[in-house]
Amino acid sequence: MRKWFVWGSSILLIACAVIGTFVMGRPQSKSFIPFLPSLKVPAIVCPTDKDGDGLDDLKDIVEGAKAEVERKPQYRSAYYQKGYPPENEGVCTDVVWRAFRDAGYDLKGLVDQDILANLGKYYRIEGKPDPNIDFRRVPNLIVFFRRNALDLTQEIKPGDIENLTQWQPGDIVTYDVPHEHIAIVSDKRRPDGVPYILHNSGPIPKESDQLESWPSKMTGHFRFPKF
Repeated sequence: MRKWFVWGSSILLIACAVIGTFVMGRPQSKSFIPFLPSLKVPAIVCPTDKDGDGLDDLKDIVEGAKAEVERKPQYRSAYYQKGYPPENEGVCTDVVWRAFRDAGYDLKGLVDQDILANLGKYYRIEGKPDPNIDFRRVPNLIVFFRRNALDLTQEIKPGDIENLTQWQPGDIVTYDVPHEHIAIVSDKRRPDGVPYILHNSGPIPKESDQLESWPSKMTGHFRFPKF
């Protein structure tokens, strides 16, 4: 019995040594990087609640954009009489006005009004307003938000709390041609604090880690309402 015990102990020690050597000697990989907790980025509180539903406007805009992701409208770029596409269709700009609608804002009305009052500033319409489409064009929305929203940093510093606090859920971000685009900053963040975006680039809206990686240069980062 004693002999079996000695042999068993010896085999166990040898096995531990072999395993230890294998683990210590294998190349380091991502699976061996020590766990790092997600960066805690402070959330700001918007002082307004346009629709009086108990959620401030920024939170409402995020919830509206997430509702668009849940609805799954098919990506379709078309011209519609009276401006609004059916609920089962949409493009990137439709995520924005629908999210604003859920927060109590008529973005179409606001854009149309600002265009009429400042015709020369909206280069995309070439002096001819068209309420059926103007509020669904990214260049027009960039002009509107530069005039009526808080114009914020476009710099992104992963892991930098001070910088990332400037990137809040509900913010609007725009991108240049050739992949002209507009999106809403999500409340979901990567472990390094960089937020995801809520947007529609086809075939349906989604929440994705593309704030930094969208294949066109960023042209704007805005917060509406301005506070």
